[in-house]
Amino acid sequence: MFIPNRVLFEKESLDYPLGKELYDKFRNDPEVEIIKLTSNKINQYIPGEDMYKKYREGKKTLVVGTKKSLKFQSCKPSAHYQLPLVSGCMGQCEYCYLNTQLGDKPFVRVHVNVDDILNQAKKYIDERKPEITIFEGAATSDPIPVEPYTNSLRKTIEYFGKEEFARFRFVTKYNDVDSLIDAKHNGHTEVRFSINTDKIIKDYEHYTAGVKRRIEAAAKLADSGYPIGFIIAPVFMYDNWKEDYRKLIDMLYTTLPKGIDKPIGFEVISHRYTTKAKNTILQIFPETTLPMNDEERKYKYGQFGYGKFVYTKEELQDMKDFFQLEIDSKFKNKNIKYII
Repeated sequence: MFIPNRVLFEKESLDYPLGKELYDKFRNDPEVEIIKLTSNKINQYIPGEDMYKKYREGKKTLVVGTKKSLKFQSCKPSAHYQLPLVSGCMGQCEYCYLNTQLGDKPFVRVHVNVDDILNQAKKYIDERKPEITIFEGAATSDPIPVEPYTNSLRKTIEYFGKEEFARFRFVTKYNDVDSLIDAKHNGHTEVRFSINTDKIIKDYEHYTAGVKRRIEAAAKLADSGYPIGFIIAPVFMYDNWKEDYRKLIDMLYTTLPKGIDKPIGFEVISHRYTTKAKNTILQIFPETTLPMNDEERKYKYGQFGYGKFVYTKEELQDMKDFFQLEIDSKFKNKNIKYII
């Protein structure tokens, strides 16, 4: 669970029941600093003289606000739209793309006008039906750590459970899913868990749940009828990487309930980085051991106008062959969406 050092309330947030509820909850906690904002200059309330310190203090900061622009961002290819309930994450994963995307605003933000957001989603659904519209709830966040405060995720899951022409999905690195188990999801919400080897989680995924706990949480949700999936990412090719990832897939196989009636989704993504991301990471984690030696990678131009450093063609083929074989050998009812 996310326990903030400070909570900043945008003025409009107190006009909503959830905003008032959060204000009443936190103002009675002597360990939490409460700040009522009079402007949108949030960073001035986050201590720290440089990115290193501001990042760590920002990760302990919760902003309670409203989603003002209700024009949803696209989320291709995995979904049609982002569903903006939360942004930011309490985790401190060294490789995370949000370090670049949200580098100057690493705080966690929750939106309290959830009904407005869901009403906007309904408009998108109606525009596209009878086609199914898919919404992603974790494009720039991990919504699980703040769920004990907001219950927004459960409300959203039950909302989409009633929508014939819509589906919801989100991904997490945490295991606190008990409040979602008995939600009326109607099979319309897919919960994915980002998983990795013990070594990678220990070295790079700070303040996240251990992999065993994540998989146990996935098993609980699978038992409750949720479609589940796993993002194995980023895959690092280090000494004994195959042995470690094989153990990871074995743990999945032995922990998940047998006879899951919905295909288990798999997405496998190799480690890659941009020059901008590397420079940001080195400011935030100057002692990092992330493998970011440009000479050992292949430079690949991307579709968005910038390039990234990826593993070589031969290494990627080796990785694809390995994961295809290991997943195929353990799971019959599955959907390998991609291995890249």
